Amino acid sequence: MLRDALLRLSTRPAIGRGLARFPLTRSVVRRFVAGESAADALAALEALEGAGLLTAVTYLGENVTSREQAAAAADVYCELVDEMRRRGLRTTPSLKLTHLGLDLGEDLAVEHVQRVLARARDTLVWLDMEASPYVDRTLAMYRRLRRRWSNVACVLQAYLYRTEADLRELVAGGLRVRLCKGAYREPPQRAYPRKADVDRQYARLAGMLLSREAQAAGAYPAFATHDERLIRVIADQARDIGLPAERFEFQMLHGVRPDLHRALRGRGVRLRVLVPFGEDWYGYFVRRLAERPANLLFFLTQATRGRAAADR
Repeated sequence: MLRDALLRLSTRPAIGRGLARFPLTRSVVRRFVAGESAADALAALEALEGAGLLTAVTYLGENVTSREQAAAAADVYCELVDEMRRRGLRTTPSLKLTHLGLDLGEDLAVEHVQRVLARARDTLVWLDMEASPYVDRTLAMYRRLRRRWSNVACVLQAYLYRTEADLRELVAGGLRVRLCKGAYREPPQRAYPRKADVDRQYARLAGMLLSREAQAAGAYPAFATHDERLIRVIADQARDIGLPAERFEFQMLHGVRPDLHRALRGRGVRLRVLVPFGEDWYGYFVRRLAERPANLLFFLTQATRGRAAADR
């Protein structure tokens, strides 16, 4: 019930505009969001790569309503790619199609994604998955772009019932896929409502990505999870089948479970940390609170400390 309530709140940006007026809110948000500017993101990326981690970056925003907004988002990604290359960063962009104009037309979104792909050259560009009404369009665009661009990768969400069928269809093409659990509010007719069921489905889909069939087809899986048990199961399975470390990776979100970074690096696996930035932080931030009770506890603890300090 708490998760559902938070996901409802994540769709109300007016609340975020109100919260942004409070310095305490901004300071807590910075745990999960690098900042509002590209310079903030680049500083976070350099710090992470200096610690021996791989990185990804996403410019926060969804469902733009004008062609100018879509073009501006694509411009930010292109400029980021140029600056990351200049600094020698191994960062992969991760973008949302509705941020690049999908609601305004598929051809417009394709035009902007291709601009980013061309600028990225041999660097992977991830097409993030959004709420379930966008799944078919996102996968169709991935297939369309894949025919021309070898550096495009997609994302699948384990909590959707349909994902196993989507994965079976895509895996023969040697897909590059990030498997995440899913963070949007979905009805029980479309997604597993219980965390335990999502975890079981995630493990099953991970096994498909590590299967002999998938690996023979050239699949490159990225496992986006902060669940230590799942990480251990997947890493052990990859070791048991003799999968080289460069053929898969784990991914985590900036500010979530940084305590696991050193342990994973010690196991010799590839770990990539996704760094978000931008003014449109509210929906992303509240979805992070909904994902793990520990994130919400951190927010409430910091808020309580801030209020106590103000009362002294």
